[in-house]
Amino acid sequence: MDRRAGLLFVALGFAWGIPYLLIKVSVEEVSPAFLVLARTALAVLLLLPIAHARGQLVPVLRRWRVLLAYAIIEVAIPWILLGNAEQHLPSSTTGLLIAAVPLAGVVVALVSGSGERLGTAGWVGLVAGLAGVAALVGFDIDTSDLGSVLEVFVVVAGYAIGPAILARYLSDEPGIAVVAVSLSIVAVVYLPLVVLGGGLPAAVPSTKVIASIVVLAVVCTAGAFVMLFSLVGLIGAVRATAITYVNPAVAIVAGAVFLGEQITVWTVVGFGLVLVGSYLLTRRASPRDEVRERVPGDGAVVAIAEPLVPAGRVRST
Repeated sequence: MDRRAGLLFVALGFAWGIPYLLIKVSVEEVSPAFLVLARTALAVLLLLPIAHARGQLVPVLRRWRVLLAYAIIEVAIPWILLGNAEQHLPSSTTGLLIAAVPLAGVVVALVSGSGERLGTAGWVGLVAGLAGVAALVGFDIDTSDLGSVLEVFVVVAGYAIGPAILARYLSDEPGIAVVAVSLSIVAVVYLPLVVLGGGLPAAVPSTKVIASIVVLAVVCTAGAFVMLFSLVGLIGAVRATAITYVNPAVAIVAGAVFLGEQITVWTVVGFGLVLVGSYLLTRRASPRDEVRERVPGDGAVVAIAEPLVPAGRVRST
């Protein structure tokens, strides 16, 4: 990995590790629905002109039905549930639970019939990952917050199903255009919900909340996807999956440093088991089989190997 790729890797790990901290700060003063609207609208203002300048919007818009389904499953539902959940759960715990997305991705592929049989290492990885999640839920989370945990599990399912939709129906479309249009759909859907549903803030949010929303939109959404496509172009999608192992660590440290969240023994145990499980489940990938993908979740999945999804290529330009 050269210097440019290394810098991109570090920057992307940070950009997809801090959203949980920023969401936690934001929902203290604004509704989860308003946060989704503000985040998507600001990101669209940055990404849509890029896609338009490249002449990518018209071809992508022809696939509007698939994009609508993808936007709802990958962004509209997960992002508001994340906001709801983080009103009760520590940001670091949320980030760790989201790290289970690769495990859910394997399950989705197996259920849909698009995945290969798991070998011994794969089954060990699946069991280890599930044990890690169980450790977090059973020993690190108060029973009164189990409803919020369920919301995060729905997010995990959405983040696992989204890539399958991309791979099957949108694998030949330019990535930035797909992201820009998907976020535009979500912003349009949430605008009347927020305005008419009482989701607008009663007062102007504090400076820290405004800054959190701006960073979420500019750095963690629009900027992160530009960095992702550049990184995949430099090192390939398979090697870029390593970012999945960095994000939870960033989430833990950020929560501890800025919010004073406690790091328990079970946090460390759960984190280790989830990462080991994810590694064992995805290590079968090879450059020959790689499939490039884009996921507008907070770094949940960067790429999935071909045995788990139908073959295809995603153009990042």
